[in-house]
Amino acid sequence: LGIMAGKVKWVTDIEKSVLINNFEKRGWIQVAENEDWNFYWMSVQTIRNVFSVETGYRLSDDQIVNHFPNHYELTRKDLMVKNIKRYRKELEKEGSPLAEKDENGKYIYLDFVPVTFMLPADYNLFVEEFRKNPSSTWIMKPCGKAQGKGIFLINKLSQIKKWSRDSKTSSFVSQSSKEAYVISLYINNPLLIGGKKFDLRLYVLVSTYRPLRCYMYKLGFCRFCTVKYTPSTSELDNMFVHLTNVAIQRHGDDYNHIHGGKWTVSNLRLYLESTRGKEVTNKLFDEIHWIIVQSLKAVAPVMNNDKHCFECYGYDIIIDDKLKPWLIEVNASPSLTSSTANDRILKYNLINDTLNIAVPNGEIPDCKWNKSPPKEVLGNYEVLYDEEMAQSDGSDRDLRSRPGPSSGVKGTRARDLGKPVLTTWK
Repeated sequence: LGIMAGKVKWVTDIEKSVLINNFEKRGWIQVAENEDWNFYWMSVQTIRNVFSVETGYRLSDDQIVNHFPNHYELTRKDLMVKNIKRYRKELEKEGSPLAEKDENGKYIYLDFVPVTFMLPADYNLFVEEFRKNPSSTWIMKPCGKAQGKGIFLINKLSQIKKWSRDSKTSSFVSQSSKEAYVISLYINNPLLIGGKKFDLRLYVLVSTYRPLRCYMYKLGFCRFCTVKYTPSTSELDNMFVHLTNVAIQRHGDDYNHIHGGKWTVSNLRLYLESTRGKEVTNKLFDEIHWIIVQSLKAVAPVMNNDKHCFECYGYDIIIDDKLKPWLIEVNASPSLTSSTANDRILKYNLINDTLNIAVPNGEIPDCKWNKSPPKEVLGNYEVLYDEEMAQSDGSDRDLRSRPGPSSGVKGTRARDLGKPVLTTWK
């Protein structure tokens, strides 16, 4: 879902109802109205029509939409991985310390996405990797689906071949004959709380990609599985053990409709501070912020940075038992359906705060403004990274010369310069 804001002058109630019906048919649903202003939630499919040359839409300066035209460069599972891999290679070519590798050839600072291959295109590369560690478990996901649909786990090559046959494909050569999948090394040592696996859903608002300006929403949450986790191969088919998606977990016998299997991020912080310590917890959240900014930087060069656009992404992060965060995927249309009372409050505030940044003070939208709203309108958002500000005060140069997530992350101190220097994403 997404937002479109535009000025509408109603002549009659009949005209109003006709226009709203027309919007709904196109996939737009009115969510708010204030005199002659209307905001519409727009589906990701509709955005393609808006920016399609064939349809002939031309947005005026007082209209804004909440998706970038090619948002899928970050939100399609295969393209996200492809862009992050390209970003790493480019930094390597530049000789950037951020692309430094350890003695095993692993990235030290940019290793935040599980080993991933595209199927059917990378099948032979996957087989080569699988045979290095035949006891590993892998997770397969269709590139263009959400809510856990079509996901399954495998630990034998024969299961891939069965999937291929079931998909009515005799060969892995032709990619056009079937839907593309990604296959990723499964994080089989997730951090458990109460014996259950969980992931983080975090909201990130991007107002512009060039220069990059993004905001972190403070009210994210954890999504828990309803069944205790086990790495046992006998439970590979039990999605209530492995997948945290609410769309799946709500069908479980142990699903709790009051709290919805969710914890606030602030509760997670308190739990980790009390069990692992404050310093370790701060480092974890610094690394999560690092992952988000680097993933956005990875797609910034290829993103169509249209002046009418902004976007609220839903980031899915998993933490392993060593407190290392992993980026699983980024959602272009994070669910705004409320499964609990707290959920409803959170998502209401999310929409409200997003609109206040996109259209400060409820004024007429103007896509030409510099998209840097005053601090008082941020609500529960906080500036995560402001490229323009970083370049003007030199901190972006520091970021490139000082390796590691601990430099440049909001609120952390760089210790490698001999004295504590406050550095920030802003």
